[in-house]
Amino acid sequence: MSRRAPLGERLQAALVRQWWQRRPSLAAQCLRPLAGLYGAIVALRKAMFRHGWLRTGRAPVPVIVVGNLIAGGAGKTPTVIALVQALRDAGWTPGVISRGHGGQADAPQPVRADSAAERVGDEPLLIRLRTGAPVWVGRRRLQVAQALCAAEPQVDVIVADDGLQHLALARDAQVIVFDDRGAGNGLLQPAGPLREPLPAVLPPRTQVLYNAAAPTTRLPGALALRHLGGAVALADWWRGEPPSIDTLQALRDREVLAVAGLAAPERFFTMLEAAGLRIRRLPLPDHHAYARAPWPAGTADVLLTEKDAVKLRPAAGAPRVWVVALDFQLPTDFLHAVLAPLGTPPTP
Repeated sequence: MSRRAPLGERLQAALVRQWWQRRPSLAAQCLRPLAGLYGAIVALRKAMFRHGWLRTGRAPVPVIVVGNLIAGGAGKTPTVIALVQALRDAGWTPGVISRGHGGQADAPQPVRADSAAERVGDEPLLIRLRTGAPVWVGRRRLQVAQALCAAEPQVDVIVADDGLQHLALARDAQVIVFDDRGAGNGLLQPAGPLREPLPAVLPPRTQVLYNAAAPTTRLPGALALRHLGGAVALADWWRGEPPSIDTLQALRDREVLAVAGLAAPERFFTMLEAAGLRIRRLPLPDHHAYARAPWPAGTADVLLTEKDAVKLRPAAGAPRVWVVALDFQLPTDFLHAVLAPLGTPPTP
């Protein structure tokens, strides 16, 4: 199934396709001067923080940053969700901060279960719904962390979602996430996907997590075990009912429309097929707004990711919509390395 995208989306998609080629294409080579300018700006900004011309502030509690060196998603949200649970298991009381991609929050504000995704961002809302942890969003992460700690004094550690390049917030540990695309053509934006150069050596207290079957860059790292966590009807998902593997397996006896507004939707589609489902694909742009239902009239069954579901409410006369959870299992050694710089949890 195809959908005629607006011209801007098609041009952006064409550029992004150049990023993920193994060798820089002619189009990417033409953009090297702009990438060089971008790299100079990145280096200058880092130098200004290093020499104290720009200030780095510390939150009231330890901070773990989860982010990308590449543009777009590589698995940050499921990593944050899994890390929140691991922190709880280790005796911590975590909170989460985020910029809230696509949201409208500049000043710090909490994400509540009934918050609108277009206000706070789809990923922060999903993290709030999945974990139940306090989640705050805003433009300046240090102020957001301070506001969260003031409002939620029980929080003793913060996970910063997508704050790797936000150097104004000091961090005690950081996780860099890659998926099976790695660093693409290895060039900086706009010639390639890199937000900053791939480091020769990992900085201290930094761990790499690969959302892939094998490492996809030269950086040493751990492998996340990704799997489908089951399915649940959209209305039941909004009521907090957990996904079920039995429900997902019951969908194998019919053809379903699989919809994904992700940076790499094909990964979701192939996981569904590996689970034995017969699907028709409907890829959408990352963070698709769902101003209206993108599927054609008469569609019987639709499968969505949770990131898409936070922007959809059950509607009368709609097709049967099923929400499929994507879960990460983080290796024990990786978790030990991430949590080690934090020390021991405070005594209640």
